[in-house]
Amino acid sequence: MPTLVKKYPAWLKKESISIFSFLCLFLAMARETGEKQEKTVTIFTIGDSTMADKPTEGGNPERGWCQLLPEFVRGTVRVENHAVNGRSSRSFIAEGRWKVVLSQLSEGDYVFIQFGHNDQKVKDSSRYTNPYTGYRQNLERYVKETRKKGAIPILFTSVVRRNFNSYGTLVDTHGDYPLVVRMVAEAMKVPLVDLQRLTENLEMAYGPERSKKLHLWYAPGEIPFYQEGKEDNTHYSVKGAREVAGLAVKELKKTVSGIGSYLK
Repeated sequence: MPTLVKKYPAWLKKESISIFSFLCLFLAMARETGEKQEKTVTIFTIGDSTMADKPTEGGNPERGWCQLLPEFVRGTVRVENHAVNGRSSRSFIAEGRWKVVLSQLSEGDYVFIQFGHNDQKVKDSSRYTNPYTGYRQNLERYVKETRKKGAIPILFTSVVRRNFNSYGTLVDTHGDYPLVVRMVAEAMKVPLVDLQRLTENLEMAYGPERSKKLHLWYAPGEIPFYQEGKEDNTHYSVKGAREVAGLAVKELKKTVSGIGSYLK
C-alpha cells in the first residue's frame, strides 16, 4: 500500500520556518546579553600609601582613599587595590608590582594611576625620579601598556598634604610632579582627575584646624591605637579617605565617558 503522506499548506511551512528562525535568534541574543551582564569590570588602582588598603585590626583609623572606593561602585564592578605604602612610579615597576597588574588586565578594565609623593625622595635612588624624565617616562609606560591590553588608563595628580603655614595658607609640597601628570594626560589624550586641585580645595574649605579631622591628628591617649598621640598631615582618617574617594568619583563621572554606569 502507498505510504500515507500528510500534506501541510505551503504558508504554514513558511510560517513554521520563520518562527523557528526567530526563536533561534532570540535565544542567541539572550545568551549574548547574559554573557555581557556576567562580565565583571575591574578597576585596578596603582600608587602609594594615600591610596593603599590599611589594616583595620586594633582600631586603626587610617585608610587609603581607594580603600573606600568600593562604597562608590555598583553592579559587578570589582576594585583591585594594588597601591602600596612608600612606592614611587619607579619602585612599583622595579619590584614587579606593575607586571602583576598587567597580567590581570582585561579589555574594558580601568587602571587608576597616582604617583608622585615618593618620586620626590631624592635621598633614595630606588624611588626618586626626575619629574620631566624618569617620572614622565614611567607614566607614559603605564598608559601605553594599559592600552595595549585593551584597558583604560586614568591619570590622577597627587593628593595634597595638609601643609598650612602660620598665616593659614596651604603651601604646595609636590613641585613639578602634578604638572607633568597634566602634560602626559594632554599629550596622550588620557582622562585626568586633578586630585591636587580637588583636595587643595577640600583642605582649604575645612581650614587649618578642622582639616585635622581629615588626617591622623590625635592627642596622647585620645584613641587606643595611638596611645602616644599622632600628627600626620599626609595620610587619611576614615572621614578623609571617604571625602577624597567621593571627590574622585564625582570627577570621574564628569570626565570619563562610560564609567558613570559603574559608579554611584
